[in-house]
Amino acid sequence: MIDKEKLKRRFSRNAKNYDEYANVQKKMGSFLVDNLVKHTIIECSQIKKILEIGCGTGYVTRKLANDYPNAQITAVDIAPGMIELVKSTIQNNNIDFICADIEEIYIVDNYDLIVSNATFQWLNDFEKTVARLIGILNENGILCFSTFGQHTFQELHEAFDKAKNILEIEGAVSPGQVFYSLNDLEQIIYSLMGQNNQNGLNIHSFESYEREYFDRCIDFLNTVKKIGANKSQRGKNTSNPGFIEKVIEIYDNDYSADNKVVATYHNLYFYLVNNRFNAIG
Repeated sequence: MIDKEKLKRRFSRNAKNYDEYANVQKKMGSFLVDNLVKHTIIECSQIKKILEIGCGTGYVTRKLANDYPNAQITAVDIAPGMIELVKSTIQNNNIDFICADIEEIYIVDNYDLIVSNATFQWLNDFEKTVARLIGILNENGILCFSTFGQHTFQELHEAFDKAKNILEIEGAVSPGQVFYSLNDLEQIIYSLMGQNNQNGLNIHSFESYEREYFDRCIDFLNTVKKIGANKSQRGKNTSNPGFIEKVIEIYDNDYSADNKVVATYHNLYFYLVNNRFNAIG
């Protein structure tokens, strides 16, 4: 389970650092929005209401405002520090910012487009939240999101396992949450579609890999920390004082090439198009 209070604090504390270090997240956001046109049934000018989940510093928000100038945008983020920052940098009359947890907020409107970039990995109940969001899509509306897949930070997970074995540490020790695979998320969404696809969803999904390079493992870990994306699960870490040092040593030795260490991001993209009115009408 994700500790949402810890999540709020970390992202709020690191809001000012986020854009400097969140290179992969920004690339994901650009790709997610730029590829919307391939999956959109209605014209851009007909998209009147947009909900953005996890707006952060407003990187995707700006793109949405530029691409859909006639739309009213509601941008939501769980971190007060993020909302405070984005309100100070974006003052468009057609954008409303709300500080809230999308898993808790009461939504009264329906939307033509719901967008979420690099946020759904923080959901505690993915299935329930996605079902709820599908339910508030207008006819031919789209829910599109990007998130991280199971091979994200695979080098770090392997280094943790190696350090556990060397130091003979028992029990579960992990650098962070375990992410879904593309197939895992597809199966969850298919289960929401019901028999004979009564929900009338068209699903487009795909994955990609992004690799970043750092001088040392500690530089990679500091980058993750500086955007507030370090471990946010409830529970304890190992009490072995030398464990993290061993992880860093293994990482630097086993996952380096040309004097750089590599960190893998496994990016998942989904576009869910709501055709339920046509499917059951």
